[in-house]
Amino acid sequence: MQPNFFTRVYLLVKQIPRGKVVSYGQIAALLGHPQAARTVGWALNALRDSDIADVPWQRVINSHGRISISRVDLGADLQRALLEEEGVQFDERERVDWQRFGWEGMDWQDVEALWREARET
Repeated sequence: MQPNFFTRVYLLVKQIPRGKVVSYGQIAALLGHPQAARTVGWALNALRDSDIADVPWQRVINSHGRISISRVDLGADLQRALLEEEGVQFDERERVDWQRFGWEGMDWQDVEALWREARET
């Protein structure tokens, strides 16, 4: 059985390397749903407390290179601190340099392999 959209978001976000960021829209596009950036945000917002440590949610930011999280318990200050701890830097406008810290993503074959692996477990 194919993992649901939220599960696929989590599987993909787990692949983002430490010290790199990606936009909600990039995740959506990698999942084959380029118009679903907002749904990616909903998926990350729906993370259960028990999954927060396993899914590096802090590495997903908006397309302008800024933090835009809406969870009370996972606020912007925490997200920024976690990213800075990984070496991600913010400029004077509170933005991340995509050229320096952006993650290019994965090939479609590698993304598909994540789903096959998830189905087998």
